[in-house]
Amino acid sequence: MPFIQTVEYQTDRPQEVRTLIEEWGRRHPSPGPARLTLAEDRDQPGHMMVVAEFDSYEQAMKHSGQPETAAYAERMRRLAKGEPRYVNLDVAHQET
Repeated sequence: MPFIQTVEYQTDRPQEVRTLIEEWGRRHPSPGPARLTLAEDRDQPGHMMVVAEFDSYEQAMKHSGQPETAAYAERMRRLAKGEPRYVNLDVAHQET
C-alpha cells in the first residue's frame, strides 16, 4: 500500500530550504521516495511543506533509518523556526 509522509516547516530562509530540497532530490539514498514535492503556502510566507510519496510504509521506514536521511533532516531542522510537524499517511485511495 502506498505511503505518504508530510513535513511542515516555518522558515525565514525559504531559498535555503529550496536549495536543500533540490540537493536532496538529486542525492537521496535509495530506495527513496517515488516522488518528492516541496510546496509553499501562498497565504503564509515561510510556511513550507515537503510531501514524500513512497511505494510502502516499509520502504519509507527503511529510508528514514539511513544515516544520510537523518543528516538531511537535521540540516532542514536548522533552517526551520521551531520544530517541523511530521504526518504519516497510509494511502486509502489514489487515482492517476
